[in-house]
Amino acid sequence: MFQLVYVSSVAAGQPIDIDAILSISRRNNRIAGLTGMLYADARRFLQVLEGEEVDVIATFERIKADPRHRAVVVLSRRHIAAREFGAWEMAHAAPGHDADALLARVEALSAGASPTVRATFAGFVEARRAA
Repeated sequence: MFQLVYVSSVAAGQPIDIDAILSISRRNNRIAGLTGMLYADARRFLQVLEGEEVDVIATFERIKADPRHRAVVVLSRRHIAAREFGAWEMAHAAPGHDADALLARVEALSAGASPTVRATFAGFVEARRAA
């Protein structure tokens, strides 16, 4: 099992329809056997993908080629013994008016992940809250 965590910025002038992205991602991830989690707001994406290495890499290459993304940075690439995000095709945490509730939701969704991955998502939410 392979896991990849990346962050990217929304390309200028690219409207982001997160519901459409999630719908397509969930369908594609189910077909590819991938699981993970996506945090998205109007300016950034933070995502973890996990599954067979060839499938994770192919999906990531498709994401990098998507014109809605820019400044794509890999934060972590590692082999894992078992899925850390369960059987979800793509869990999702979105920013809202209640930053504490969002942080609690992200912590719940990432509870099975390694401490490093949990800290990455929690730190990202905290940084976005402060922005």
